[in-house]
Amino acid sequence: MESPEFPASMRSHGANGGGSKRKRSLMESSPGSIGEHDHDHDHDHDQDHDDDGSPETKGGRRLPGVKRACNECRQQKLRCDVVQEPFQTCSRCNRLKLECKIESNFKRVGKRSKHAEMEKEIEKLRRAVHSAKSQGFIVVEDDDDMHSQLHSPVVNNSQYSHTRNPSLMGSDEAVSSLLHLKRGGSYNLPRIVRELEDFRITEDDETQLFAEFFNNYYPFLPFLNPSQTPDQYYQQYPLLYWAIVAVASRRFTPDPTFLTKLSGPLTRLLWTTVGEVPQSYFAVKALCLLCTWPLPTSTSSSDPTHILGGVMMKTATGIGLHRPNHINDFSRVPVELNKDGLHDRIKTWAVCNIVAQTIGTGYGQPASTLYDWTLAVRPGDSGPFSLGPELEARLQIERFCDKVSKEMYSNASDPRGVAGDEHRAMLMRVYRREFGELQASVLSQNVSPVIQLHLKAAGLHLRLAGFFDSSATPTYMDDLMGLWRATTSFLDYILEEDKSECPDHFRYQLEGQFLIRYASNYIQQMLVAAGFALLKLLRSFFAKIIDFIRGRDLFHKTIRAIRTTSVVQNDLHWRLAELMVQIWNGARLDGSQQSYHGDDVSSDIDDSLQLKVRCRHSMSLVFDSIWHWREEYQARGRGTLDALKQPTNPDSANESSASSTHLDTTLAPPSHGLSANLGLAVSNGALTPSGGSALGGPPTSLMTMGYDNYDVWDPQHWMLDGLLDFNYTFVQPIEGA
Repeated sequence: MESPEFPASMRSHGANGGGSKRKRSLMESSPGSIGEHDHDHDHDHDQDHDDDGSPETKGGRRLPGVKRACNECRQQKLRCDVVQEPFQTCSRCNRLKLECKIESNFKRVGKRSKHAEMEKEIEKLRRAVHSAKSQGFIVVEDDDDMHSQLHSPVVNNSQYSHTRNPSLMGSDEAVSSLLHLKRGGSYNLPRIVRELEDFRITEDDETQLFAEFFNNYYPFLPFLNPSQTPDQYYQQYPLLYWAIVAVASRRFTPDPTFLTKLSGPLTRLLWTTVGEVPQSYFAVKALCLLCTWPLPTSTSSSDPTHILGGVMMKTATGIGLHRPNHINDFSRVPVELNKDGLHDRIKTWAVCNIVAQTIGTGYGQPASTLYDWTLAVRPGDSGPFSLGPELEARLQIERFCDKVSKEMYSNASDPRGVAGDEHRAMLMRVYRREFGELQASVLSQNVSPVIQLHLKAAGLHLRLAGFFDSSATPTYMDDLMGLWRATTSFLDYILEEDKSECPDHFRYQLEGQFLIRYASNYIQQMLVAAGFALLKLLRSFFAKIIDFIRGRDLFHKTIRAIRTTSVVQNDLHWRLAELMVQIWNGARLDGSQQSYHGDDVSSDIDDSLQLKVRCRHSMSLVFDSIWHWREEYQARGRGTLDALKQPTNPDSANESSASSTHLDTTLAPPSHGLSANLGLAVSNGALTPSGGSALGGPPTSLMTMGYDNYDVWDPQHWMLDGLLDFNYTFVQPIEGA
C-alpha cells in the first residue's frame, strides 16, 4: 500500500539504499526498539494493513523471543508490555482504560480508509441536514464552530476508531447532535414512524392525522374503532393504515401537499394489494374508505372508484362477510369469532353495502349491493347484529335509494331502462309516501346532521326523476315543484342555511362548513347534481313561478361550495364548477331575451327541460348538461380560446350580440385569464370532442353527429375528460354574485 505522503519510488529506493538498510535493521532490532522506531515514523508513513509493527515470522518461521503486542498498541505502532501467559494487560491500556486483547487476525486500519469513512459519514450528514431544511425545519447554529465541524473533513479520529467505538453514531442521531431543528416550537428532529416507498410520516403527523380522521371524517362512516392506536391499524393491514392517513390528509393544514405526495405510493400499494387477491376483511375496510373519499383525480377515466367498489363487494363476499355465522364455509382454516369479532364483521358488511349504493347513485350506475338476511331490520335487537342508530339509519336511507334506482331506471322493456311516464308517475306517488315515512322514522331517532344530509340527498335522488317526465304528463308541474323543493332543501342544509334543531353534541357538524369541507365523494356528486338542477330550472319556463332571486343566490353559493369541497385545484368537481359557471354566464343573454323574470305564468310549457342523456339514472341530468355545453357553447364557438383569454365585463353582454361569445367576470380581476385548450384532446385513451370536427372541418353540432364518431365505450363518465384544461389558479366568476 502506497504512503499518502511519499511516492513508492522514494520509499523503496531511498538514498544509499536506505530501503534495504531499514529492512535489515528491522530484522535485527529488539521488540522494544521496533515499537520506538515505528512510532518515530508514524507521521511519515501509512503502512499496509498487514504490517502490524510487531514482526513475528521470518521466512514463515516465528522469531524466537518476539512478543506479540496488543491490538491497541499495534494499531498505534507503540511499545507494548502485555504479558500473554498468564495474561496481564499492558500499562498503556490500563492507563487509557482501553480494552486490551490480542487477536491473531487483527489488521491495522490505514489513515486513508479512515478518512474515506469519515468523509462518507460527513456527506451523509450533509444530505440529512439538507433534507431536514427542505421539510421546513430551521437550523439554529449554537456557535461558529458547528458549521465548520459539519463541513470540515478533519474530525476527531477517536470518534471513528472502530476499536474504541465499534457502534458509530447513526446519521439521525448525529444530525440531532449538530442541529437544533425547530418545527412548531419543537427543537427535536421528529421521529419517522412509517415509510411507504420514499414517503415518510413522522410520529407527530401520524398523531394529528388520526385525530383529524376520527374527529372529522369518522362521523360520515362510523365503523372503525377510535380506541385503536395507529400501530394497531398498521399491524392489522398496512393498506388500512395508509387509507386512514390519506383520508385525513385531505385537509391537513400543517402540510397541504401531504396528500399529493402520498397519492402515488398509495395508488401503487392499492393495486398491488388488489392484484394479490386480498383475503383479509381489513382490506375491505380500506377499500370502503378509499371508495368514500377517493384520491383526487382531474379526469373521469382515471377515477377507479366504480371499479374498486366492485372489488370491495366481491372481496367481501369472497371471504364470507355476508354470512358471518358461517365464516368457515369460506375459509381454508377453522375460524372462531367471539361476539366482538362477529359484530365487527356485520358492521363492515353493512358499510360495504352503504358505500356500494352511494357509488351506484353518485356515478349513475347499477349498484352492486346485496341486502340479505344479515342486514335485515331487527327493531330492538341489541345483539351482535345491531348496527347502532347512525349506521342503521344510513342503511335504511341507502336501501330506499336502491329501490328508487331499480324501479325507476331498470325497466326491462325499455332499451334505456327508463320506466314509462305512467309507471313512473305511479312509482313517484308510492315513493313519495315511503320517503315521508322514512324521514319521520329517521328524524325521530335524533340522528346527526350527517345522517339528515344523506336523507335529503335521498329525497333529491328521488325527485331528479322529474326531468324524465314528458311535458304532457298531468303531474309535470307538480313534479318540477317537488324537484325544486328537494333541491333547495338539500342545498340549504349543506350550506348551513337550514337552522334545524339537532342534539347539542352534534352541533359542531352544522358549523364552520363541516358538511362541505369533509364531505364524501357521494355528497360532492349530489351537490353537483343540485347545482345543475338549479341551473336548468332557472334557465327554463319554470323560472316564472319560483323565486328567481333566491335561486340565483343559491346557485352562486353552490358554486362556491363545490369549489370548497375540492381538495386540490383542477380535480373533477372543481372542473365541473367551472363548466357550470360557463353555462350560467353564456346563458345570461338568453335569459334576458326570454324574460324569465316576468310575472306571466300562463305561457305554454315547452320541452326545454327534457333530457337527451337518459341512461345514467338520476345523474343523467349532469351528463345531459355537459352535452348541452358541448353542443351550444363549445361546438358553436361560444366557448372559444379567445373568449377565455379575454374575459369581458358583465355589462357588455347586453350591449352587443357578439358578447354572447364571452364570459362574465364579476368575481375575479379582469387581469387574470384562463389558459384553455378546447381543441381535440386525448386523455387516458378517451377522445374529447371539441369545437372542430375530428378532421379539422368547421364546428359541428355534437348531438347531430351521432355517437359513432367518438369512443363512448368508457364505463366511467368519459365525456368530462380533457374538457377544461384551465390554469386553475384563476377562478372563473359568476354573473350577479
